[in-house]
Amino acid sequence: MKKSLIAAALLSLALAACNKGADTAAPTASGASETAASAASSATGAASAASSATEAASAANTAASAANTAASAANTAASAATGAASAASSAAASAASAAK
Repeated sequence: MKKSLIAAALLSLALAACNKGADTAAPTASGASETAASAASSATGAASAASSATEAASAANTAASAANTAASAANTAASAATGAASAASSAAASAASAAK
């Protein structure tokens, strides 16, 4: 009888310890879940910021491309103006030579 009481007491203590562990584990798991949710939210925010940065970089590339196109057009116009000035100079030289 005494051994049965001791065994019952030990079993009771063991069950109490198991329940205590479960009581402690539940809030810990809940806290870990909240931390994971917060980390996921932060990751979502970072992904959104990265997407915005990518869009801004794309817009900057488009603007740079437009600037390069404008610069190319300006170079073409400058080249044409140089050709026209050269032709005018040649014509003036020919006219001066003919006037002599």
